[in-house]
Amino acid sequence: MAGRHRLLLENAQQLVLVCGRGEEHLLREGAAGLAVLRGGSLVVGLDGCIKAVGQADVIRNQFSGATFERIIDCSGKCVLPGLVDAHTHPVWAGDRVHEFAMKLAGASYMEIHQAGGGIHFTVEHTRNATEEELFNTFKHRLERMRRAGSTLVECKSGYGLNLETELKMLRVIERAKQSMDIGISSTYCGAHSVPKGKTATEAADDIINNHLPKLKELKLSGEIHVNNIDVFCEKGVFDLDSTRRILQAGKNIGLQINFHGDELHPMKSAELGAELGARAISHLEEVSDEGIMAMARAKCAAVLLPTTAYMLRLKQPQARKMLEEGVIVALGSDFNPNAYCFSMPMVMHLACVNMKMSMNEALAAATINAAYALGKSDTHGSIETGKQGDLVIINSSRWEHLIYQFGGHEALIDYVIVKGKVVYQNERCGTMSSY
Repeated sequence: MAGRHRLLLENAQQLVLVCGRGEEHLLREGAAGLAVLRGGSLVVGLDGCIKAVGQADVIRNQFSGATFERIIDCSGKCVLPGLVDAHTHPVWAGDRVHEFAMKLAGASYMEIHQAGGGIHFTVEHTRNATEEELFNTFKHRLERMRRAGSTLVECKSGYGLNLETELKMLRVIERAKQSMDIGISSTYCGAHSVPKGKTATEAADDIINNHLPKLKELKLSGEIHVNNIDVFCEKGVFDLDSTRRILQAGKNIGLQINFHGDELHPMKSAELGAELGARAISHLEEVSDEGIMAMARAKCAAVLLPTTAYMLRLKQPQARKMLEEGVIVALGSDFNPNAYCFSMPMVMHLACVNMKMSMNEALAAATINAAYALGKSDTHGSIETGKQGDLVIINSSRWEHLIYQFGGHEALIDYVIVKGKVVYQNERCGTMSSY
């Protein structure tokens, strides 16, 4: 196949396709048979999409007359899909390192929250920060996520709690979408906490009557494109009724429902999400058996966050039960001032050790299933012809090292690629051939 192409990856020891038959997600049985090609090559076209995947000799013959902007020899290395982080809060000012000491001394999340810390501490600092300050710190965080292999990241607002600051955060996310080589799914999370001086009902009314109409207006004008709506459905925050009203209003303006539920208390959030046609629900440490079954029937993804349970010393999400009941299990880092983790490889490791997931299940959860949770598994989450050329190359002969090694991914990851373009290259790799 003659012509010019963006990238050729040759001779991979393992080419981890994840999906081999165009699946939009993988359940437990599918993850057990993760698609892996040995001695494979792939081609990414000038449009950033994968043009061919196959055995090295077949690809070499097929593209014998072609030219490539870049060729990388992957002998002895593994190529995986770019990782997908399905839940982050990366736009904020003012860190909360002092609260980590409080938690270690025994203070609970809600105790810190009620004392004016937690979300409200970050809200104050974020309101006072300029848009430029927020963008610069956000960009730095995204770059760190990318170096750890994430090529598609869900990014929430939610540290404004008033229209002005929520829009400021969403503008920052939109700016990164347009200017950075990384995929972003943006989420409006104005119902992250009840603002001081308001009741949950008053906050819900403000969101429904003021925030969401403004988002619809900005979408129509092309200024801000939001993908998802989120609510922190929790005792002492937004109850089931307020959550239902906000989520339904968001759905009515075309947003995917993707919200926090059943984290600290059983709230029947999973049942609500299934009823409303939610794309995904995050946390679920306190989900009911009925909620698990409802999510399985509704094909509503469970975005599990092992970092949160680890740092807050919460009960671990029931990953095994969810998998056995047929739930689509995805993973996220929950990067935020309370859970400061950029690394999906570490998230996968924690998922395996603390939530008893297999390595195959964890990789599926951090690729195709996380993409499904964001409504993007048609373009992301696996190495298949037609999908976006988002890839990670690791310096190991077995892909499992990405999970097995706890930390130190900066020595393991050689390249991170978005749309066929190398966006991170390990300094030891030198300059590869370009034609």
